[in-house]
Amino acid sequence: MSNDFKQARDFLILHRADYDYATREFKWPELGNFNWALDYFDPMAEGNNNLALWITGNEGKDEKYTFAELSARSSQVANYLRRLGLKRGDHVLLYMGNETALWELMLGCMKLGAVIIPTSPLVSLDDLQDRLIRGEVKLIATTSKEAGKLDIQSPGAIKLVIDGKLEGWQDYSEATRENAEFKAEGETKATDPLLLYFTSGTTAKPKIVEHSHQSYPVGHLSTMYWIGLRPGDVHMNVSSPGWAKHAWSSFFAPWNAEATVFIHRHDRFDAKIMMEVMEKNRVTSICAPPTVWRMLAAEDLGKYQMNLREAVSAGEPLDAEIIRTFQNAWKVTLRDGYGQTETTAQIGNCPGQEVHPGTMGRPLPGYKIALLDRDNNPADEGEICIDISGRNIAVMTGYRNSDVANTTTASYYRTGDMAAKGEHGDFVFVGRGDDVFKSSDYRISPFEIENVLLEHPAVREVAVIPSPHVLRQNVPKAVIFLAKGMEPTRELALQIMNHSRSRLAPFKRIRRLEFGDLPKTASGKIRRVELRVREQKRIAANEKSQYEFWEEDFKAVLPESWSQDLP
Repeated sequence: MSNDFKQARDFLILHRADYDYATREFKWPELGNFNWALDYFDPMAEGNNNLALWITGNEGKDEKYTFAELSARSSQVANYLRRLGLKRGDHVLLYMGNETALWELMLGCMKLGAVIIPTSPLVSLDDLQDRLIRGEVKLIATTSKEAGKLDIQSPGAIKLVIDGKLEGWQDYSEATRENAEFKAEGETKATDPLLLYFTSGTTAKPKIVEHSHQSYPVGHLSTMYWIGLRPGDVHMNVSSPGWAKHAWSSFFAPWNAEATVFIHRHDRFDAKIMMEVMEKNRVTSICAPPTVWRMLAAEDLGKYQMNLREAVSAGEPLDAEIIRTFQNAWKVTLRDGYGQTETTAQIGNCPGQEVHPGTMGRPLPGYKIALLDRDNNPADEGEICIDISGRNIAVMTGYRNSDVANTTTASYYRTGDMAAKGEHGDFVFVGRGDDVFKSSDYRISPFEIENVLLEHPAVREVAVIPSPHVLRQNVPKAVIFLAKGMEPTRELALQIMNHSRSRLAPFKRIRRLEFGDLPKTASGKIRRVELRVREQKRIAANEKSQYEFWEEDFKAVLPESWSQDLP
């Protein structure tokens, strides 16, 4: 086992509750040649009969594998892939859900030195073709159900089906005939490419984020620390394979801590079933996006006796009411964190820290964060930038084969996200640089307004966008997806607007409101850019939807003091 890596890992586990000491003393390990699967996982797994992977399913059947078993199985897979003709540096598309083979193939490809392109079956056919072509795929691994999508689009690639026999496809079960010991052909450099992630593509053609054998496997020590994982934990992550968050919390972070990866496989998300599964199997830690936490909060949480010690969320900021709900029901503090596909967890509310609702925490061990303006000057509100003037190995190696403007300078990696300094030394998320807009020369952060609107019981999800206005340039508009059982009425629209007015400064108040669905990327993020473009077209055409309401519609019923600032 790599001593430098293990020492860094052990340090963070030992000091998981002492944020100041951990961030002050932690140093990224110095690595020359390093292959996480061979140099860390296999030695850690030798003779280790603790549970590494635990998958439950709709049929009530459990799949359980120890670290020792996965070490042996992945070596068989590596030998099998080598026999099929896969070589170091070749690109592999993993196109499947939460199948056991996914973890075996991830480890096997890593051992072989192949470059992995995790891909969700939820992506469109156009996105899939883009990955096959720009990803220069040499081998495809998928299920028999999804194989038909790939037959025509993958000439020349080795095709591997993981769950049976299919004409023209290799049979994954043949791997069980291979030797359970794997010998690498040459050394793996820590800087060699390991993973290619195609970003969600909310604004343009997806960028290809390249990570190395150190940036994600080692870099996710910060994620392990943020979650607060310990050896023996049973860790659940609600995320689909194919997105970076799956590698964060369903692969590297828990296995860095020698914790169990717990997966509940389901065809359709059901909050009640998920909580029953968590309770029955005594899950100790969980990571889920804000949407899931809101869905859980709508249920009777008091019915469940949870064994949770850690609960974290990433993707969008959590509102204070949600945090209070889980604290009261389960006595667990729901903690925000922040990172990107291009990095590991950068900022977070960590175990042992006081959580200030609305903040995303402080820089995690190994990260130095600055808020900078466009000219690289420090700012109280500015772009989140990672100081890379020293050593930070957890940032991507770059965008592969891309004409995207470089986001990295000699001193900083610029995230494109905006934050402000909180009064307690933590950070408050403001939004994507292109989500923040101006209204009457005031800068508006959608997330601040959305958090207020989410306090209203009728609001399940919301996106705030700029709506073009002849005098104010833009006014804030809320597109609202209603909670179960709520009807999109004029009366409800007025009620929500009044709630906005009672909680926000005049320039931040919702001036327009629309009830409807929220377009999302395949990874579940709201496509605000799509809503903005649609809004611009509607205003230009002087169109309003059936369930759209403006402040002007309520002049007759608004208090006089509120109607005075209407245009």
